[in-house]
Amino acid sequence: MTADPAPDPAPQGTLHAAPPAPVPTAERRARLAARLPAPARDWLEDALTTVADESGTAVAREPSGTVAGESGTAVAEESRTPAAGVSVLELRFAEAGRRVGPDAADDARILLLHAAGAGPGTLARLYRQGTAAERRAVLHALPALVPGDEALDLVEDALRTNDTRLVAAALGPYGARHLPAHQWRHAVLKCLFTGVPLDTVGRLAERAHGDAELARMLNDFAAERGAAGRTVPADLYRVLALTEATPEPTSVPVPASAPQETH
Repeated sequence: MTADPAPDPAPQGTLHAAPPAPVPTAERRARLAARLPAPARDWLEDALTTVADESGTAVAREPSGTVAGESGTAVAEESRTPAAGVSVLELRFAEAGRRVGPDAADDARILLLHAAGAGPGTLARLYRQGTAAERRAVLHALPALVPGDEALDLVEDALRTNDTRLVAAALGPYGARHLPAHQWRHAVLKCLFTGVPLDTVGRLAERAHGDAELARMLNDFAAERGAAGRTVPADLYRVLALTEATPEPTSVPVPASAPQETH
């Protein structure tokens, strides 16, 4: 169950639909272009071309020493970029929300990361220096750009925040693939505690299946909530049911032709 990212800015604690489903880059680009007005579409096409051609090259700082933030508010460039300058990718990545609008920013940023062929180092830098919206886009891009667990520390960082949209993004396909069982279980509990819908958790049924330790943690959590007179989230019972180890059905061979009884 997926939906386009909700508009930015969003207050912490806001509930969200699942992160954008992994789609081929060409399809994502076509979908995004179809919903953008002409000026935003032109900016995106130029940005993708420029990033693909010049990614990694430094450009001069703006005279003001600032770059525009997601809401149009100036953000000190020194806090966001290397001392020697800022790469084309970093500039386009930072201004995407203002250029294409917050509703389309996640997709635009994911496309920019693909165009640059961003590796773990670049992704980590963009995440560390980025706004919450920029960090979310990095997390969404991880499954296609980082095959191994080199970016797991970004997922772990997002799970330590109280930003429910970052938590949801961290538990997408990349987190589902690489998070160790202990951390993944606690992340599921955090979703229940903070109100993040479990539909955002990648491979939930697969990872929860037969997980007795997760079942114990869920039961403890439900008991604590009940003892405190608080409502138990409905999602808890759904994932608790997923932890039940259902035995594989056994098939009994049937003879091709049963012997006839004689009387």
